[in-house]
Amino acid sequence: MTLTSSAKANRMETIVFLDRATIPAHIQIPHPDFEHLWQEYPATKPEQVIERLQQASIAISNKVILDAATLRQLPKLKMIAISATGTNNVDLDYCHQNKITVCNIRGYATDSVPEHVIAMMFALRRNLMGYHNDIKAGVWQQEKQFCFFTHPIGDINGSTLGVIGSGSLGQAVAKLGRALGMQVLFAERKGKNSCRDGYTSFEDVLEQADVLTLHCPLTAETTNLIGKEELQRMKPSGLLINTGRGGLVDEQALVDALKDGEIGGAGTDVFTQEPADKTNPLLANVHLPNLLLTPHVAWGSDSAIQTLANQLIDNINKFAEGKPQNIV
Repeated sequence: MTLTSSAKANRMETIVFLDRATIPAHIQIPHPDFEHLWQEYPATKPEQVIERLQQASIAISNKVILDAATLRQLPKLKMIAISATGTNNVDLDYCHQNKITVCNIRGYATDSVPEHVIAMMFALRRNLMGYHNDIKAGVWQQEKQFCFFTHPIGDINGSTLGVIGSGSLGQAVAKLGRALGMQVLFAERKGKNSCRDGYTSFEDVLEQADVLTLHCPLTAETTNLIGKEELQRMKPSGLLINTGRGGLVDEQALVDALKDGEIGGAGTDVFTQEPADKTNPLLANVHLPNLLLTPHVAWGSDSAIQTLANQLIDNINKFAEGKPQNIV
């Protein structure tokens, strides 16, 4: 735990950051513009939350669960500043009913996440991992040629990019896709019989996309949005990229589809449980040549995280001024 204070106003707030280690140590978090007591912990276990927030008027959490049972025992809490975009770790209904302001971070990774999607797309379509591993295994020396072709190499130009989720991240990925010469299709919500202007039916996007990328929130309606049936609708050469939330995809169904050749490859940055362990079907099959895994870092360029940190404190400053922003 670390403690700091600042005196720029006449009020004192106790601010507790429950999981500071979710922001890299080299990223500087600005000081709030008012008098405060700052407490931070690298991580917080569920059984530690109530004790650590007992005196807090403002809580900062990235992934620590703040459910109704916990919040009932924190009468001094006035604000929860989520240091991320996702809000599923906070009981929003309870907060709304009990006048606890909840704010999140928005628009901070509109370069970082789309670039990660494009990087995964190229790595999979051009089989970069396969060629890297072949060189490590000495295949080049065995072939005795200036180059060798042990894996197919595909082009992105002229292919179709299917985007599920048309918020800032989906739009940014679409912009990059168009710049690469891709046709972009935005998917209408699953189960809708009619399409809004500029959207294509969910089923048609599955069938037409050479690359399908997910950028929608995780809700009861979108859990397992992509399962066995949806994967079977995709092209055998199609790529699925998930930098949204792990629960959007049925992970076992995805592994089965990769093994059975129902789709061409998958890139996953998010998992149903994080950190994932070997009980997760994706980690258990990390050896698959058409599966690319990264540990929830698509959002994490230095510039994006600094923007997040700045916005986090700006959210807190605005709340203290009586002008809260980014309310959820």
